[in-house]
This record gives sequence, structure tokens and C-alpha cells, in this order.
Amino acid sequence: MTTLQQQVQEEVAILPKKRTFLQSFWRFVKKNPAGFIGILLVLLSVSCALFSQWIAPLDPGKASLSSRLSPPSWADDTGKSVFLLGADQVGRDLLSRIIYGAKISLMVGFFGVLISMIIGTILGLISGYFGKWMDDLIMRVADIQLAFPFILFAIVIMSVLGTGIWKIILILGLTYWVGFARLIRGQVISLKEQEYIQAAKAIGGTQFRIIRKHILPNVMSSILVLGTMYIAEFILLEASLTFLGLGVDPTVPSWGGMLADSRNYVTTAWWTATFPGIAIMLTVLGFNLLGDWLRDKFDPNMKM
Repeated sequence: MTTLQQQVQEEVAILPKKRTFLQSFWRFVKKNPAGFIGILLVLLSVSCALFSQWIAPLDPGKASLSSRLSPPSWADDTGKSVFLLGADQVGRDLLSRIIYGAKISLMVGFFGVLISMIIGTILGLISGYFGKWMDDLIMRVADIQLAFPFILFAIVIMSVLGTGIWKIILILGLTYWVGFARLIRGQVISLKEQEYIQAAKAIGGTQFRIIRKHILPNVMSSILVLGTMYIAEFILLEASLTFLGLGVDPTVPSWGGMLADSRNYVTTAWWTATFPGIAIMLTVLGFNLLGDWLRDKFDPNMKM
């Protein structure tokens, strides 16, 4: 064997071996255990929302007074309960209602964030890039918006317009755009002074093209991270408003509505409040862990 062939074989031997899917997956889990748990919890919630009619064991709206406040089947000493997580005050299956309730919470979270993201991104780009009177106007409107407590603002609006899931989504979207706008404004002010932006201006790039091609892609990671965090917050706010009677219709299965219905039975039927509360906690935890992982992944300062 020639010296050249030996050298080639030695170089090939020290090349990193291509990982299999399972090896890559396990490496990700070991390096990001919290992010992996967050992804699992989010996927669980999304699966319940998308496939609720196939996953739910019973009709969530079917009442049976004979099964009123039945305990979970595994905690029933009499062995008569057929409900895995128990039944509510009118005999409806808690597990089915929790599964269907995921759809309401995630709808509020995703669509509320989408509205606030679109509004906040547009206003943040305009404020940060053009500055001057546009910046002053947008930021003063944002300051006024922040001066109003959200719960008080939502109670007033819902009292006038009435309840409904799309009204909650609209209120959340029109209130939380400020967070996106302020975040993006700060990043755009920094980015527009970079050399590649100045070069794009020098070669005749239009302002719209510069924003679309050079600035917006560089702030998308921050938008994604903040949006993930806001989904968790919107789920909590929807549950709070529904608990106060200002959320979705009482006939629609929702986690906040289940907590509101169970407040008179906490001491006598603990399962009516415990399991909807756990569903809210796990979903919010999942999105928070996912948001933390995305922040660590996209923020270069976290990698140093």
C-alpha cells in the first residue's frame, strides 16, 4: 500500500461518522431536556385540539344526573364510576371536556398571538426604521395602551360587546401588540445602522425591499420566541376571563369554564377543579419551556 493510500485511509478514519436519526434524537434530548419536555407537552395539547372528536371517550356535552359528581374510576371504592377522571356537577365526563377544552385554549393562544404579532411587527418596523414623528406617535400610543390594566379593559369591552371566543381573541390581539412593537423597534434601530444595510441603500435598494429582505428576517427569531411566550399567557388570560364569566359561552367546553363550574365543589369533589387546573398548568409550562429553548437556540448571547 502506498503512502498516499495510507494517508487517505487515516483521514477518512478520523472523519465524524454520520449519526442515525435515533442518535441525533437522543443527543438532542440529552442537550435540551427542558426543550424536549416542552415540545412533548405542546404536541400533546395540539393533538388533543386537532383530534378531540376521535380521542375523547364520551360526548363532552352529554349530561347524566345519575352520574353527578362521580369520582374517578380508579378512586371509586364502590366500583360504579365509569369516568377515568370523574364527572362534573351535571354528570359530564371530565376527561372528554378537558380534551375538547384544549381546542378553545389553543385557538385563543394561536390566533390572538397572530393578530398581535402582525400589528406589532408592522408598527415596530415602521417605528424603528423611519423614526422621527412616526416613532414618537407609535410609541406614545403604546404607552397609552400599557397604562390600561388588561383585565379591567377586557371586562369593560366584554360587558359592552358580550362574550365569545372571537371577541376574546380580538381583545388580546389588539392589546398585546405593544410587546412585539417595542421589541422589534429596538432591534430595528440597531440593525439599520449596520454596514450591510447602508450598502443596500447605497446601491439603490428601496426602503420596502430593505425592510423585507434584510431587516425582517433578522428579527423573526425574536418574534417567534415572544410569540411562543405570549401563547402561554393568552391561555391563562382566556381561562381567567372565562372563570369570571366573560369568556366563551358556558355550553362550550373550556378549561376556565370548568374551573368556574367547580368552585362550589372543591371540598366535596376535588377532581372537578384539579384536572382542568393540571391541564392549564401543563400546557402553559410546555409553551414556556418551548419558548426558553427557542430563545437559547436563536440568541447568540446564550451560546457564548
